[in-house]
Amino acid sequence: MKVSGFTFIRNGRALGYPFLESISSALPICDEFVVAVGESSDDTRQRLQTIDSPKLRILETHWNEQMRVRGYVYAQQKMIAHFNCNGDWAFYLEGDEVLHESELSAIYDSMTRHLPNSQVEALVFDYYHFYGSPEWLAVSPGWYRRAPRIIRNTIRTYCPDGLFFVVMDKNKRGRYPRAALANAAIYHYGHVRALPKMKQKVQQVSRYWNHPPPPFPRYQIDPRALQSFAGQHPRIMSRWLAEDAEWNFRPDPNHVPTQRERRHRYLMRLESWFGLDLSKKHFRLIAG
Repeated sequence: MKVSGFTFIRNGRALGYPFLESISSALPICDEFVVAVGESSDDTRQRLQTIDSPKLRILETHWNEQMRVRGYVYAQQKMIAHFNCNGDWAFYLEGDEVLHESELSAIYDSMTRHLPNSQVEALVFDYYHFYGSPEWLAVSPGWYRRAPRIIRNTIRTYCPDGLFFVVMDKNKRGRYPRAALANAAIYHYGHVRALPKMKQKVQQVSRYWNHPPPPFPRYQIDPRALQSFAGQHPRIMSRWLAEDAEWNFRPDPNHVPTQRERRHRYLMRLESWFGLDLSKKHFRLIAG
């Protein structure tokens, strides 16, 4: 079995991505790791070269600055990296997603166990979405709780955006992949970074969605959508968490929920009453 890791990154240091930690966390279970590196104004490419591994393969790419439809430029970059993968499985990590060292063997075992079963097209991870500080998790249905990050690399897939995969069957309409559990979690630090870098990221992302950047004076969220994190972060994140962030965030009990947050409150009540999971799922689970 051969495993290809892949990702894309641009201005990773300037925007506060733990991209070196992300890649390094997956290298032990990958046979190669493909990185599409966009033209950057910082030292992202030079930092990637500090990863001392023959598994790393860097592709220099150019972003289409005219592509401003629903973030599709991210999908383009993701697919450039994916299409250069040679493994039986292609393992996608975003630049702010990290694996825990204690779960690497479980992930590898899941790939090994499901490889002979062609009905399993993807492996799905649980998610820890940290918000504001490494002490808090966003848990409302507005945050996907599971997502496929490993896709079988011998089927026809594409990415309509940077987040998920679509499988194509005989030129018919695309569908979400049939999936099994990876039996592991992804630690997502996309909303845990120093406030100036978060503001800059919001500015950058908005341009590719063709809308003005929303105001971002501080981290703010419905406190009912949060719960405290009682686990341990991946060891590889220790330095980044200590050096690259400001942890003065606390849930605001006086926060006025938006219409979207009020809807999520209602969905959380339904989940509590009926034991449901009403978060978005970009897969169809067929095996444990």
